[in-house]
Order: sequence, then structure tokens, then C-alpha cells
Amino acid sequence: MKLMGVINLDHELDQLSELTYFRAGAAVPFAGRYRLIDFALSNMMNAGVQDIALFVRRKYRSLLDHLGEGGPWDLNRKRGGLFILPPDWHDPTDISVGDLQHMHNNRDFFARSTGEYVVHSGSQHLSKVDFCDLAAKHKASGADVTVVYKHVDLLEPEHDACFRVEVGEDGFVNGIHNEKGHHNLYIELFIMEKGLFMQQMEYCIAHGDSYFFRDAILRNPAGLKIAGYEYTGYHAVINSIESYHKNSLELLDQDKYKQLFSPDQPVQTKIKYEAPTKYLEGADVRNSLVANGCQIAGEVDTSILFRGVKVEKGAKVVNSIIMQKCVIEAGAIVENVILDKDVLVTENRTLVGDSRKPFVIAKRSTL
Repeated sequence: MKLMGVINLDHELDQLSELTYFRAGAAVPFAGRYRLIDFALSNMMNAGVQDIALFVRRKYRSLLDHLGEGGPWDLNRKRGGLFILPPDWHDPTDISVGDLQHMHNNRDFFARSTGEYVVHSGSQHLSKVDFCDLAAKHKASGADVTVVYKHVDLLEPEHDACFRVEVGEDGFVNGIHNEKGHHNLYIELFIMEKGLFMQQMEYCIAHGDSYFFRDAILRNPAGLKIAGYEYTGYHAVINSIESYHKNSLELLDQDKYKQLFSPDQPVQTKIKYEAPTKYLEGADVRNSLVANGCQIAGEVDTSILFRGVKVEKGAKVVNSIIMQKCVIEAGAIVENVILDKDVLVTENRTLVGDSRKPFVIAKRSTL
């Protein structure tokens, strides 16, 4: 069964404050060396998906730089591969709006792909869904569309914005809604046969609709048979600064780290060649995730350091996320803080946020 992929960023809002001032949410760095987009792309790569469209509308310079031709995900192909499709509306007869614009104006991508089924994903839900298993169960069920959901025992604030999925004993969906007390979260992932996908797209446009999931699946005017696929692995929702900080630091738990970065389903990212981290005399690093290229002479505790970070002697970093090439000068204290790339914290400066609401500093700032 051949699959084609769509990663749709059109509906995703810039909810990570300073981290999304200059980039789309999907391009936000995560876990020391990755970007949020890497997880959806890697899931598709691991399932052998060879044609992937990325629908973007704004702030996509950072994404273009990170993804390039798609080499790390084996998508730099002569036929097929990765198609980054920013908005380009030049058809005066086009009446489509919302994310249906992307689908309508890029119909050639769907027509030319050899994929039989469309796997449609966002980037805010991090997971390790096995798309091959998803496709096999979708075909066996006889459903028109299968939506993926995760049952969570503990509802967190970041779950408030998620749709909920009600599934009957027969495995088919009885309802999709936003009732806050329901524990089956839709993780913004579904699969549908390509011909039916195109048919529903044209139907929605003809009826003045805007968004495929909401208007074709949630409202379901065509009476589609919708099946539910329960995903039971690692899952995190990144839709706020608080959820970003919390889910990042939870990766310091080795069990959670191994769930997300399991060797049988590797996560790929843009390759950079840098020297190993250098720990100088007096360095004290505990319970932290440190990428390569760093230079540490101070104290780092329960934190994540991206590539090329410098922590000078006498500096202290606690419960924080420090992105690429930041410098923490001697005597500075950083606690419950997120520093975007290329931030300089000068000598003896103290930055302290709250663990429930971290302090965020925009990229290239000097404090």
C-alpha cells in the first residue's frame, strides 16, 4: 500500500510567543538538536512515504533553511520527495479559502503522486505513530477515513484546545467534539484514500468551506464512515510556552526520552558537524541534555543546552532551555528561562522565571 504525506501548517497559530516571532511553530527547536517538524517528517520517512507536501503560509524562511531538499529524511529524490508549497494564488477563478487553497492550488501534487492513500498531519502533536500499521488497519476496517487519537489519563492545560474523539465498541467514531472532560485526544492525524480526499476537497470548495478537517470530517456532510485508531506511545502537545518548557524538560526522564527516540523509529534532523562538548575545570553538570559543540565551565542543572552554548565559570543554569550559540557569562544566573538562539547574558546578570511560566528571551538579545 503506497502512502503520500501532507504536513499542513496552515491552521497552526504562532502560540509560542518570542519563539515564533521570526519562525513558524513547526520550525521551533526542540530536544537539543531537532525542530518540531522533524517528528512528523521522520514518522513518514520510517513508513516509506516518498511524496510529502508541506503546506505553509507565513514565516517559513527558517523551515526552508532547515529542510533544504529533504536529504536527512531521504527525500532529495529525482522523482517525488519533499515539496515545500508556500501560498501562490494566481488563478482568478479560484474561490477556495483556508487550507483548501493549498489543496486546490496544488492538485498536481496529488495527481502526479503514485500514493494511493493520503496521510495528513500537523506538527504540534509529537508522536511515533506507525503509519504502516495505521494504513493496514484503515484498509481492513472498510472506513472512508481513520482519525488517530490518544487516550490520556491526566488532562493538562495544553489539551484544552484539542478535539476529542468518541469511539464505539465497533471501532467507529460516534462523535468529534471539544468537551474538556473527555480523555481521547485527536492528535491531528488522519488517513484517507486519495481519490476520496480529492472528491471531498472539491465538495468543500464548492460549498464555500474553508478547512478540510473541520468541514469534511468534523461536520461530515457526506456521511463518511470514520474509524478511530488508538495510539498508545509517546505523545506531547506543543501549543504554548508552558507546554513547550514542560514537555522539553520531561525528556530528562530516560524512559520518556527512549520512547520518543526509539532506535526502531529514528528521528532525523538537519546534519551539522561540530566538535564534542568541552567540560572545563570546575564544570558541574547534572540531570541535563547537552548537545555537541558546547563549552561548559559553570553549573548546569536539569536543563537542555543546544549546540554551541557557552556557560562561563561561576555561571549557573537551572531548569532552563538554552538554544544554539547562547552565551552565559561569568557569575550570571539563569533559572526557569528559555533563551532563543544567539542570546548573550552578561556577567552577574540574574534571570529567574517561574517553573509554571518560564521567562522567554527572543533571539539575538543582549541582557
